[in-house]
Amino acid sequence: MICTIQHKTVKHQIDLSKPLDISIPLHASKDNVNAWYVEAPKIFPVKTDDWIGNVKQGGDVNFNNIHFNPHAHGTHTECVGHITEEIHSINQHLQRFFFYAEVITVVPEREGEDRVISKKQLQFAIGNKKREAIVIRTLPNFTDKKSMQYSHTNPPYFSEEAVIYLREKGINHLLIDLPSIDKEKDGGALLAHNAFWNTDGEIRMKATITEFIYVANSIKDGAYYLNLQIAPFENDASPSKPVLYKIKK
Repeated sequence: MICTIQHKTVKHQIDLSKPLDISIPLHASKDNVNAWYVEAPKIFPVKTDDWIGNVKQGGDVNFNNIHFNPHAHGTHTECVGHITEEIHSINQHLQRFFFYAEVITVVPEREGEDRVISKKQLQFAIGNKKREAIVIRTLPNFTDKKSMQYSHTNPPYFSEEAVIYLREKGINHLLIDLPSIDKEKDGGALLAHNAFWNTDGEIRMKATITEFIYVANSIKDGAYYLNLQIAPFENDASPSKPVLYKIKK
């Protein structure tokens, strides 16, 4: 199914029948991707005195509770409400779902014991391109990212100036295959989050950060259209399903 999308004055065509899913599914398993020192997600049937919501165990339907944390257990999209005293909901602030995006690949640079995505790397990868969203794949890029246990591992993160660069480039939607754009243990500074949402100035209410994506090696760097779908949670973050579409012309 071919669809034509107009970005400013340019028309692009995408094939909606060929989505490239870059989300990580959630499993009720210790092998589910995990961060931030919480237990694995749980999916379990509702039970009453004389009924269970599991067909295999005698129930008439499957009727499960799901216990998980959107920030810790998989692909999620968050708004500025993640770091503000005032409650802001991703469901209220993400009102568009298709964006002109660029996929780039970077190798985080060593800085002492840390691995950091720098402004210089982003400048080189993005150049003069004008995009609404940036999708970043880090190397190495093995499939074990889908089951990584990140707590206490000091994963790579963004420098503050790198995120300021993205903000000044007009990037409104930042997607990354890491548990956070900030250092795991930074004393609560959250320099990258604050810089991206511009909390010291005019807050970018419509800007979003999506973490825990997985961009397969078969997806080449370049321009795509991004369909960023969330569950309608009235919360600072929601599980999400970002999908890329190649541009035909």
